[in-house]
Amino acid sequence: EKLSGCRHTIIPDRIEAGTFMILASAVGDGVLIDNVIPQHLESLIAKLRETGINIETMDDQVFVSPGTGSLKAVDIKTLVYPGFPTDLQQPMTTLLTQANGVSTVEETIYENRFKNTYDLNRMGAITNILTMNKLEVKGPKELKGTHVIATDLRGGASLLIAGLIAEGETEIDNCDVILRGYGNLVEKLSNVGAKLEITE
Repeated sequence: EKLSGCRHTIIPDRIEAGTFMILASAVGDGVLIDNVIPQHLESLIAKLRETGINIETMDDQVFVSPGTGSLKAVDIKTLVYPGFPTDLQQPMTTLLTQANGVSTVEETIYENRFKNTYDLNRMGAITNILTMNKLEVKGPKELKGTHVIATDLRGGASLLIAGLIAEGETEIDNCDVILRGYGNLVEKLSNVGAKLEITE
């Protein structure tokens, strides 16, 4: 019958934080990510550690740094929370192109979430769609910059990570779909040394 006032803090976006953790795993030499609830990302943290990435968690921060050896292949399967997030599957697939061995990716939440792999393969990755919901990734493969198209938000994020890994310049068309999911993306990545800009 009657509402009263209160104070509420909106939780951080775990998908944005997770994307930056994957990006830092792919190309970083030690990246601190603020405003994170590590408990919300336990499935991703476990898989990154399995690949050989060092992850240190604090109350509201995560520090991501390379391991001592090459990345190891892992298998991932998307599940509802608290399982591995479907929205981190495509960015993680890009990281797995740099891992030593054969990884499998099983998508159980949505259909057609492997569209990004066509452009990844054009950049030099080796991915094979085994079934409608299962993908194989062989690595490590050196990626080369080229012209690609972001067909959706998370697929576009995976191509952005690939572009930062790749040798040379990568141009991503339809980047608006990426920008709507990551606030101040260019500024945040430029602040840690990435070279990227928005062009008309």
